Amino acid sequence: MKSFKKKKKEEEERRKRFGRRSFAYLTITERLPYIVTKAVDTLHRHTDTFFAQYGQEGVEAEKTAIGLLSKLRNELQTDKPVLPLTDGFPDAAQWNKYLEQQQARLGSEENTSWFKAPWLYVECYMYRRIHEALLLNPPMCDFDVFNEAKTQGFMESQEAIIAISTHLQKVNANVKCFKETELKAELQRLLQVSLWGNRCDLSISAGVANSQKLNPLTTLDSLKPLILVDDFESVWCCLINSKRKGTSETACTRVDIVLDNSGFELVADLILADFLITSQLADEIHFHGKSIPWYVSDTTKTDFDWTLKQMKTSCHLQMSCCGVAWENNVTKGVWIYQDHPFWTFPHAFCDMSLVANDLYAELQKSNLIFFKGDLNYRKLTGDRRWNYSVPFETALRGFQPAPLCSLRTLKADIQVGLKPGLGEQLAASEPDWMTTGHYAVIQFNSPLRK
Repeated sequence: MKSFKKKKKEEEERRKRFGRRSFAYLTITERLPYIVTKAVDTLHRHTDTFFAQYGQEGVEAEKTAIGLLSKLRNELQTDKPVLPLTDGFPDAAQWNKYLEQQQARLGSEENTSWFKAPWLYVECYMYRRIHEALLLNPPMCDFDVFNEAKTQGFMESQEAIIAISTHLQKVNANVKCFKETELKAELQRLLQVSLWGNRCDLSISAGVANSQKLNPLTTLDSLKPLILVDDFESVWCCLINSKRKGTSETACTRVDIVLDNSGFELVADLILADFLITSQLADEIHFHGKSIPWYVSDTTKTDFDWTLKQMKTSCHLQMSCCGVAWENNVTKGVWIYQDHPFWTFPHAFCDMSLVANDLYAELQKSNLIFFKGDLNYRKLTGDRRWNYSVPFETALRGFQPAPLCSLRTLKADIQVGLKPGLGEQLAASEPDWMTTGHYAVIQFNSPLRK
């Protein structure tokens, strides 16, 4: 009876903190424990691999890591206090400082725990703790528990990847003859392919297969009404004006893409980046990925390099042509990959200039920054419960390193910048409209706007 009462009390605490059936509630109580369970299962299934590579030391490391992950799952499900990191990784001090700040907000009467701390924080913290379980157990500290799911997502999207690769090769063969109107139309098309590619998010499906199996180019027209904010004209003006101004040999138009998911979405982002270079709308592309495995399918340097290799060695000619060109872009320094640790911190982006001033200064060099996906959107807007019609610029709270554009399909319950009444109308007819990936936004802001 005592354990039943305790369990019931914990359940009520969850509901009180997050809302009875809110997306945060479902994330904390269902998706996150399942993701940790999947990570444990992955380690179990690789026992033979660890033994083959590292002998008994590898097997013992696996057992210890599984024990740490099982402990993490229990802490998560029973509202235990959030613990400081102990792995000595370079970012651990910043994480522990953030925990101290959260504790200071709560005061001395209660601990910062899984149900009392902000949802964004504990969700990020969970992925960092998964990484800690591996870091504390060499020689398997570089093992990616999400790699199989990411690989599966790429392989199951082959038909769609072939379709957009073939389309790109046809575009590139004629792009030098394009008029501005044709450039604009093609940019819009490939921007929308990149946008809807964001539906392929394994953290939302908790690692269950979520690939792009059909040619996305054939569905763009039918999806246009689902783009709730479409600032494409502003994106176009930003890029074409930079191109017109770039007449001197020293002028360089730089576009940054803050990546989200690997697999099909990453390929769609690379297709867009290729077009930006070949059309001369940009001279260099800076990709920003994660420094550690993150949110199941987020792109790391390993994922980025693996994708280029898979494209280059593909048996399909058009995919292979893309891969060869993309590796050449990296070699020439036209494409640059970066993975600052700030991208795997729990901070809102308005804190970037204070916490990671070097990254903020780097982004200030950009002519346009694309932020892909929900996690970036949550951090752009501070993951707050804004009114739907609050201006995007207001929600950014001073984060304006350069002109920026969010490309996001809605899979978390936050959205700003809508026309008055639209959010309320959607909520009345579709209660889950912000969390299904059905709708999307192309949302632009520039510090240069009057």
